[in-house]
Amino acid sequence: MKRKKILLALIVSIGMIFFTGCRKKIEPERPVVTVDKVSRDDVKIIGEYVGSIRASQHVEIRARVEGYLEKMTFEEGKRVCKDAPLFHISPAQYKAHVEKAKAQLKKDIALAAKAKRDVERLRPLYEQNAASQLDLDNAIAALENAEANVAMSQADLDQAELELSYTVVRSPLSGYISERYVDIGTLVGPGSKSLLATVVKSDTVLVDFKMTALDYLRSEQRNVKFGQQDSTRSWQPTVTVTLADNSEYPLKGIVDFADPQVDPQTGTFGVRAELPNPSQKLLPGQFTRVKLLLDVREKAMVVPKKAISIEKGGAFIYVIRPDSIAEKRFLQTGPELNNSIVVERGLGDNEQIVVEGYHKLTPGVKVIPVKAGDDKAIENLKKELEQ
Repeated sequence: MKRKKILLALIVSIGMIFFTGCRKKIEPERPVVTVDKVSRDDVKIIGEYVGSIRASQHVEIRARVEGYLEKMTFEEGKRVCKDAPLFHISPAQYKAHVEKAKAQLKKDIALAAKAKRDVERLRPLYEQNAASQLDLDNAIAALENAEANVAMSQADLDQAELELSYTVVRSPLSGYISERYVDIGTLVGPGSKSLLATVVKSDTVLVDFKMTALDYLRSEQRNVKFGQQDSTRSWQPTVTVTLADNSEYPLKGIVDFADPQVDPQTGTFGVRAELPNPSQKLLPGQFTRVKLLLDVREKAMVVPKKAISIEKGGAFIYVIRPDSIAEKRFLQTGPELNNSIVVERGLGDNEQIVVEGYHKLTPGVKVIPVKAGDDKAIENLKKELEQ
């Protein structure tokens, strides 16, 4: 009987050992995942549009008086300074008008002087009853008429001198001049023959582009008013453009105008930005891609885009609790930027999220977390698992 009890106890012990060994063999392996902490960063919200470049000033050079074009004093396509002479129109007839007006003025001044002397001579005679009232009134009227003629002659002289000055066509601004539109010897003048060339100021250019009404509403919600500088913000709605080779132009511009009306046909409104162009890399008339800084989300919660999955219930991410348990967490996401997404709601600071290996997980599973970028820890873990 005693031997039976001993044999039974031995069988039970062997069974427990066998059972325990089986448990160790069938225990599932804990999945290895790469984790990282939630970070905060300043996120720039960029809008992209198609724009066109134009010169900040574009002035047509026109003839204001009629005459034959005698010469031009500029190089086509080169820079000209403000008030620099560009074209010369034959001045002979306008010089003659000036001389004639001068002579007429001189004559009228002489007549006015004589009329004044007549009044000065008649006034004391009238006071002595040696001249009639009519004689004095006629003398005064003659003086006033002579003075009016002097004023008219002076105005004619001013007009003649002004027309003479128009025979030298000058640049109204500093900029780059186009080719000439007329040849030397051509009869030019006001009307259809007046356009001689154009001058553009392109060391500063304007970029025109269209934004949607939705962009406007969103900017209003963020208290961003395009075309108005706000010193309370740490940033301004700057603009960058691309060059013809698709490289980014190094200098930034500022939005200085936004149309107060929306086009009902397109649902867009016009926006204008001003950019410096000292090296003439931006050419008026070219189309370009415009990137506008719409907003800066300061200290926003940011997670890698690859860590987020989408299902019918929305976007979710796996969070690793302090006890290494994976928790499925649904998120409210914001704007995307490069390979990151802003999280509006659903995560707390310093929480660990799964950035790689989340496809192995189910809610509640215990994992082996490895910090992202710790290559040494990952290598050691691989060796342990192989053993």
